[in-house]
Amino acid sequence: QVQLVESGGGLVQAGGSLRLSCAVSGRTFSSYAMGWFRQAPGKEREFVGSIRGSGGSTYYVDSVKGRFTISRDNAKNMVYLQMNSLKPEDTAVYYCAATQIQHITVTSQRNYNYWGQGTQVTVSS
Repeated sequence: QVQLVESGGGLVQAGGSLRLSCAVSGRTFSSYAMGWFRQAPGKEREFVGSIRGSGGSTYYVDSVKGRFTISRDNAKNMVYLQMNSLKPEDTAVYYCAATQIQHITVTSQRNYNYWGQGTQVTVSS
């Protein structure tokens, strides 16, 4: 069983930065591609970005490109979401998720098998 625990959320002013962390249990962390999703109030959960198991390939939705960076440390079973130049519209609960599909970039949440509990990010204007 794989367990994911996010941390690092909080309240930040527009233009500020936050780094979210996701700790993953399990011995085969590098066999999972990791994704970040977010869900704003009253909206569906949406894909933010992902990183392959080796850490060599990342993918982002257009709305966060150039502002958000996903990285991972396979030795520590950790994945990170560095968020810069935050905007009020980035306010959401952020989730990390794991999938064993690695040959393609997976953006659909139904293809992710394991999920964290989420961490709240609030960006004030």
